[in-house]
Amino acid sequence: MLEINSRMARGRMPIMAAGALVLAAGTLAGCGDAGATITRLTVGSPGRDPYTLAANTDQVKVATRPARGGTKDGDAPGLYGGTRRISSCDQRRLVAFLQANPDKARAWAGVQGIPVSDIPRYVSRLTPVLLRTDTLVTNHGYRDGRATSESAVLQAGMGVLVNGYGVPAVKCNCGNPLTAPAGKIKTSNARYSGRKWPGFEKRNVTRIRPRDSRKGTITVFVLVDPGATMGFERPRATTGGDDGPPLPLPATETEPSGGTPSDSPAPVDSGSSGSPAPGDGSPAPGSPEPGISDPGSPAPGSPAPEISQPGVSPGGGPGTGTATGTGTGDDGSGGTGTGGTTGGAGAGTPGDEPQSPVISMAPPGGSAGSSPAF
Repeated sequence: MLEINSRMARGRMPIMAAGALVLAAGTLAGCGDAGATITRLTVGSPGRDPYTLAANTDQVKVATRPARGGTKDGDAPGLYGGTRRISSCDQRRLVAFLQANPDKARAWAGVQGIPVSDIPRYVSRLTPVLLRTDTLVTNHGYRDGRATSESAVLQAGMGVLVNGYGVPAVKCNCGNPLTAPAGKIKTSNARYSGRKWPGFEKRNVTRIRPRDSRKGTITVFVLVDPGATMGFERPRATTGGDDGPPLPLPATETEPSGGTPSDSPAPVDSGSSGSPAPGDGSPAPGSPEPGISDPGSPAPGSPAPEISQPGVSPGGGPGTGTATGTGTGDDGSGGTGTGGTTGGAGAGTPGDEPQSPVISMAPPGGSAGSSPAF
């Protein structure tokens, strides 16, 4: 009997050891989601599965924020940029588009966690800004009647709408809803697809953390102009017309570049009422966008010319900007994405294969100063 028990024990040992190894391997694989794919989306690129297309929402030659990488607070002064007194998004047209496309509206609202009837109010409370860091998000497109979902890094210079806690909620050049990135994704270990732009580095990809809900929603965003020559204030849920006068640059503009873990300056915008917190078609790096020229940058403080070319606005200095938006801008409420998940587009590592030119649409019958067409 003892001999039989001994043999059984010896027979079980390899099985138990193998099971332990499988468990350990599964635990290691789950750490940091090392197999995740992040899609790079360049300025001017709507990406895959866009809800719609819009012109003049993004800018090239945006001076990136010195303090980037790691996790930044949504209310940090200088985290976002913009052109003073000009909006990068036309929120009214986005709402009108969704109302005219009920299937897309249902998918869009489902991602944001709101009823379809609440879309106008939600969008009107968002604020148009420009990204000043390459920013990690979850990008939700639309295909075959459903919302899609993929991890994406948006290039600095892309226009977004942010909510009352400073978190990107809409990608302006395609109307796609955005939500926070998956918590397990590690930008340093992930596999990247989509074209790599000049200056892209994994260590400089930034996560944005919502403002502490105990402070209430943001009342004023402290923005920096595209050339990083001045700061200015933009009240939440406004589209440029209420921007404040030029201000000195925030103190963060003198910080060294790199992956600091967090920004924690005392924001000038204290809380106010609001809801509680809760493949890529890119041109080759350096190639011009269709219909884009670089007229140069006007002197600091000079009036901002309005750009009418389709696609991306040149940017590069104070006053260079995007077509004026007419909507108001944010609902602090958040939602989790729904729908199927899609994989990354394109080849997976730097040195990706060439991709098609950026798709953009000029407003019908557009003229200088016209708004983007959703």
